[in-house]
Amino acid sequence: ASRVRPAMPSLPDNLGGVADLLDIAIETATPERVVATMPVTPDHHQPFGLLHGGVSVVLAETAASVGGFLAAPDGRAAAGLEVNANHVRPVRDGTLTATATPLHTGRTTQVWEVKIRNADDQLVCASRCTLAIADQTDAPSAA
Repeated sequence: ASRVRPAMPSLPDNLGGVADLLDIAIETATPERVVATMPVTPDHHQPFGLLHGGVSVVLAETAASVGGFLAAPDGRAAAGLEVNANHVRPVRDGTLTATATPLHTGRTTQVWEVKIRNADDQLVCASRCTLAIADQTDAPSAA
């Protein structure tokens, strides 16, 4: 199950959904920096035995969205508008670490840079996520 560590009162105890399926864990979360980890197993592979690029995108957007939520004003939430990713190194196994930092935190949008690295601290994926900031009541329900 996905985990949020340490306990952070403004985040759920469990990320749920796709983060749970991929075993994504939040290691550090502040409005200025989010660090998330994810193991790479055969369940994360594309048909040719390598990490599926879409899985990297999920890891990147998860880290950016957590940061966006924490950086948003009270009563506002973050939701992905656009994400891009450059996959620069293949991965078959191990643990990946995604570090997300904001490039822009505006009233209605945020832009986050996410660098995903392998256990040897080699860059695996460079991503940028644009988030919409909306009233929390307008955001999709977690139910």
